[in-house]
Amino acid sequence: MSRYDFSAQRLFVEAPLEAGARIIPDADRLNYLLNVLRLREGDAILLFNGRDGEWRASLEEVAKRKAILVAKERLRAQTASADLHYCFAPLKHARLDYMAQKATEMGAARLAPIITRRTQARRVNLERLAANVVEAAEQCGVLSVPEVVEEVALEAYLAAREAGRLLVFCDEDAERADPVTALRAAPAHQGVDVLVGPEGGFDPAEREAILAAPLVARLSLGPRILRADTAAVAALTVVQAVLGDWR
Repeated sequence: MSRYDFSAQRLFVEAPLEAGARIIPDADRLNYLLNVLRLREGDAILLFNGRDGEWRASLEEVAKRKAILVAKERLRAQTASADLHYCFAPLKHARLDYMAQKATEMGAARLAPIITRRTQARRVNLERLAANVVEAAEQCGVLSVPEVVEEVALEAYLAAREAGRLLVFCDEDAERADPVTALRAAPAHQGVDVLVGPEGGFDPAEREAILAAPLVARLSLGPRILRADTAAVAALTVVQAVLGDWR
């Protein structure tokens, strides 16, 4: 990645990408291309869709209300995303935006809002959340765009967990102060969920239910109380370093 051109403009598209593929931008994306990025006929842009890698494309057939993006050359093959789900109690708008962007940058494959008894915001604007995920992926060279799923209650989340997945429970009462040691001692697993609670923490009954679940690793995030959006970065950093694709 040290040789990657981070100054290049990137655009996420839903359409399949292959040599010669012709993508017609919708009105919002056309406005972005022509009036925000100020691209002109023949200008290059990088396209990705989370499935087919990254492609160099050119802007062609530009008119007042129309243009076509033509894929020319694949620059990077698609890489598999880490089997890492970030599960979180929703926050209010600005801090939720920040959290979604950072979780995307840190390699989360899924963002899963979890409603707890002390959750600040009980309704999640999934469209806004997905838009923040896409924007972060466009800006940071990310190829795999995290899936955004609908919010569920903590009880429903625990009941529906896939067998074999490790649940990394970010718990201020964790006995092991060293998060690296705690993760290295985690049982064998297939995939990782990272669970961060609301600002007020989980209530005693919720903590008891989480600790009773199978394949749980309690994770301390240090001697200081972190805001939930800060905890996202801290937890995902440790998990990626010990269990994920930073190894």
